[in-house]
Amino acid sequence: REDLWVREGKILNPEKLFFDEKGSADVQLDCKDSIIAPGFIDVQINGGFGVDFSLATDDFKSGIDLVSQKILSHGVTSFCPTLVTSPPSVYHQVLPQLSVRNGGAHGAGILGAHLEGPFISKEKKGAHPEHCLRTFEAGAFQDLLATYGSLDCVQIVTLAPEMRRSSEVIRELTKRGICVSLGHSVANLSQAEEAVQHGATFITHLFNAMLPFHHRDPGIVGLLTSDKIPAGRRVFYGMISDGIHTNPAALRIAHRAHPKGLVLVTDAIAGMGLAPGRHTLGQQVVEIDGLNTYIAGTKTLSGSVATMDTCVRHFQEATGCSAETALEAASLHPAQLLGIEHKKGTLNYDSDADFLMLNDSLYVQATYIAGEEVWRQDVSGM
Repeated sequence: REDLWVREGKILNPEKLFFDEKGSADVQLDCKDSIIAPGFIDVQINGGFGVDFSLATDDFKSGIDLVSQKILSHGVTSFCPTLVTSPPSVYHQVLPQLSVRNGGAHGAGILGAHLEGPFISKEKKGAHPEHCLRTFEAGAFQDLLATYGSLDCVQIVTLAPEMRRSSEVIRELTKRGICVSLGHSVANLSQAEEAVQHGATFITHLFNAMLPFHHRDPGIVGLLTSDKIPAGRRVFYGMISDGIHTNPAALRIAHRAHPKGLVLVTDAIAGMGLAPGRHTLGQQVVEIDGLNTYIAGTKTLSGSVATMDTCVRHFQEATGCSAETALEAASLHPAQLLGIEHKKGTLNYDSDADFLMLNDSLYVQATYIAGEEVWRQDVSGM
């Protein structure tokens, strides 16, 4: 119920303005009872609107521009374009075309790539093509470098921690400020705990593509309540809260066990925002039927077509949590995961003025980046 002051793209402490500069606002905006919340951050999105980030094309840039523009209406103000398991040639072609950049009227900001695979488990490959999977057998970190070609704009790498020599890879990635996520894996709890001790901080889409919870060895899921997490460290976990990938009861269990670690991700694929039918996910053909997406001809789930604002609303509905809690899972927590919470994910003074206006049912009404309106719900047609 207060004023939010913005200047030069940052959220301002108005005290200085009043007392030091004796100034007042140049522009005043009546938010008409909207909720103001930090912009959403999607750390796992494979594409959308017909664009697939794992397809090497010469106009990759125009594809990423389209997605970053369109997700503004979902409240996403920054994101990590995600590549699923691909042949090295795809990484070598796509990654140089990707650059970290600020958001604006042109679209959501790009925080760096999320490389999901190919160093993952064959048993839990999910929608990832088996013939492209790799191991660290020979050169460990050198193998990873050779596969990706460059780590310049990489923010997150998902790998399976039970793979031989993964510990040294996790240490090397962490040393470079890259977030290591555990996923597509058959790791037991002690392997997962060891990975966290070496620097891993995230779990890729909890419950999906990992061993199911077992009371004697809870596997990666056990990290949520593990007592072997180094002091001062928090393990975060992604959840696809679309009502399809995770049963609401499982969502509630995870949230109650470790509320501060929950990060909502869309895991959206090229078919998000498109009509049902056949679309691609990297090297595979997928079929969309309502909110379900399967590898064509199978019942293997392959990413989602849910939007981030839908995930936030579904999460709140499933858990009965407060609006603040639901909004933080899509803003504050991903920012903390990436270590950027001093500038994104909050409405604190001096942070980037990336924020949303939402109604009480958490539908996005307007999206702002660096204090500028970049999208607004068209009310004339309603």
